[in-house]
Amino acid sequence: MTGSPRNQAATDLIALPGTPLTGAVVQLIKPVESPSVFNHSIRTYLFARLVATRLQLAAGQDYEDDLLFAACALHDLGVASDGPHTQRFEVEGADRAAAFLVEHGRSEADADEVWQAIALHTSSGIAERRGTLCVLVREGVALDFGGPMGNAYADCLSDEQADIIHAAYPRLEMIRSLTDAIVAQAAKNPKNGPRYAIPGEFLRERESFGRTRMEHACGSSRWGD
Repeated sequence: MTGSPRNQAATDLIALPGTPLTGAVVQLIKPVESPSVFNHSIRTYLFARLVATRLQLAAGQDYEDDLLFAACALHDLGVASDGPHTQRFEVEGADRAAAFLVEHGRSEADADEVWQAIALHTSSGIAERRGTLCVLVREGVALDFGGPMGNAYADCLSDEQADIIHAAYPRLEMIRSLTDAIVAQAAKNPKNGPRYAIPGEFLRERESFGRTRMEHACGSSRWGD
């Protein structure tokens, strides 16, 4: 007996790639990221896949699905609790992700593609010009922020689809939780929070005002947190 088409669509919407690499990525990040940041990382992939559909990009042809999953799921690895915390979080996460992929049998070219997608995911106007993976990770993150990072693909998912994804991977006050992690990481070393970069500005805004402009903007965003 098979389920209804609607139930199948919901299942497909939250399905992750059934590959060994996907399992290894989840095993890596789940113990070292807060539940909120972990859920954000998985939602980023689910949203990025919807952006890919909107852009008429096909998995297996225009991008590798498990490589997209790795780039999305690992994009905040730089704030993981077990990291060295000696570089700005985007670069630290990109370095760790690239090394992890090579250790798991992926090519240096694949690792570099993921490195760029992670290192540039906070760099508006640059990520969009560095290839498919960079675009999809950046836009997946933007969708999960609900507007302040850009709304170019807001119509990629309906409210019903968003409810299904959020039921599977709840937000858990993601904006505050992720900002806390970025600020804590940036405060550990001057190199982690350079001026005019996201981690440096978050740190300075929190120190000066107790709240970042991103947190303020997200308060009235599509998801409200």
